[in-house]
Amino acid sequence: MSGKTKGTLLMALCAAMWSTGGVLTKLIPWNSMTIAGFRSLIAAAIIGLFMLASHKKMCINRRSLAISIALAGMAFCYISATKFTTAANAITLQYTAPVFLLLYQALFQHKKLRVPDYLVVFVALGGIALFFLDQLGGGTLLGNCIAVVSGLFYAGYFLTTGEVEENTSFSGLFMGNVLAAVIGVPTMFLFDTPFTQQSVIGILALGIVQLGLSYVVYAFAARTCPPLSCALLSALEVLLNPVWVFFTLGERPGPTALLGGAVVIIGVTLWTIWDGRQTAVSAVPEK
Repeated sequence: MSGKTKGTLLMALCAAMWSTGGVLTKLIPWNSMTIAGFRSLIAAAIIGLFMLASHKKMCINRRSLAISIALAGMAFCYISATKFTTAANAITLQYTAPVFLLLYQALFQHKKLRVPDYLVVFVALGGIALFFLDQLGGGTLLGNCIAVVSGLFYAGYFLTTGEVEENTSFSGLFMGNVLAAVIGVPTMFLFDTPFTQQSVIGILALGIVQLGLSYVVYAFAARTCPPLSCALLSALEVLLNPVWVFFTLGERPGPTALLGGAVVIIGVTLWTIWDGRQTAVSAVPEK
């Protein structure tokens, strides 16, 4: 098996691990803050052990701190959105992160957008609007709003991890989970937190499989899987997440939300393919 094939399979496995977040969160009868805190506590332990085993250095600097804040914010918003709205709405609205990143670059970094950039922004915003028109899928206005904020934090994570060396990236990842744990775990004393067999298994699966080990798998996948392939395979999370919830709990988004989700996923995926090809072409030196 070639290195590229192995990296592709690992990335697909990583996306499948990420996709369990919706159903596991739904199955744990805890407050969303508490779930996010314990999930990050377990993940921080796994990531910390991986850093020690792979001899990665702990770097505390402005970039790693920015990564940690973006990651912690995304963790709380994603879990909260999943609790308040459908899993499909929560993960799809978070998937709009590249669009928010484009808007940030245009407004604050004065980057000139290309025609496809404008198109994906308008398409994604149209898809988001459809989510807020949906009244039949069990989703709520609050959950959808939190999911959009989760997308903003996700865009911040992309922005802060761009062109950063590996030690800083993993340090930010570790500190972000520690920050989320410090904030979220103590809320167990404020909200009813029953430690049943289901909740304990669920939180262990969230922390170990869905978050902790998935980042370790991603670290190995990214070494040989091309960036464009990683970006496209990560879309499997968006597709599989609501599937697990539907077959386990019978939850389904409304027809308008489904249409909005299709618009967002197709638009962002096509733009990702186009942008990846443009980047590859520009990287080829002129003869």
